[in-house]
Amino acid sequence: MGNHIKQKPIRYVRNNNNIIKMNSIKIILTGATGMVGEGVLMECLENPNVSEILSVSRKPAGKKHAKLKEYIVPDFLEIDLNDENFKGYDATFFCAGISSVGMSEEEYTKITYATTMHFARAVLTQNPDMVFNYVSGAHTDKTESGKFMWARVKGKTENDLRKLGFRGVYNFRPGFMKPLEGQKNVKWFFKPFIWFFPAIFPSKSLTLQEVGRAMINAVQKGYPTSTLEIKDIKNLAI
Repeated sequence: MGNHIKQKPIRYVRNNNNIIKMNSIKIILTGATGMVGEGVLMECLENPNVSEILSVSRKPAGKKHAKLKEYIVPDFLEIDLNDENFKGYDATFFCAGISSVGMSEEEYTKITYATTMHFARAVLTQNPDMVFNYVSGAHTDKTESGKFMWARVKGKTENDLRKLGFRGVYNFRPGFMKPLEGQKNVKWFFKPFIWFFPAIFPSKSLTLQEVGRAMINAVQKGYPTSTLEIKDIKNLAI
């Protein structure tokens, strides 16, 4: 089904080297202390189409850069819906997340659904023309009625984000994601898979550079559907 998102006109500027490029964007990012968020943050810091990143997290990301600002928030559910720290941004890249292993549905729903929705409402209040990119997961259940608890909760989150009134919502459903060189927030048990999994299962694998680039392009160019599977993320990253 089409996304039917109202896209802003793509504007271009000419720099001193006579190169045409799109106007840069300002981004709010969550999850910078996790593997996915750190990788997306690193791509945003290096990407010339991003002028500013506000990292919102429970603890510092451990990175210094002229583009980067940090906003430390101990509890996302306590964020004021009128928090003006979020004002003046073009997009949110919501990369925060947690495994459902060992958690009850109530606990997982609070962290995955309630936290995401509250944060989305807060950034939308300050930026009614914003794009919201949400890192979901492969095999998320948009019917909200499947047998896997995590997939139901993620599906409800995807569905309800689309109802809030953002200019655009893109639900990213990546599979295996290879970290960028130099990333620090990579779990030890993940490292053995970094090289052989993409080689054996290329159609189920992405790099975090691709995820970051696709998120940026979703804001600047748009995409026909709001649900982005692995092949869509690869296409949008080009």
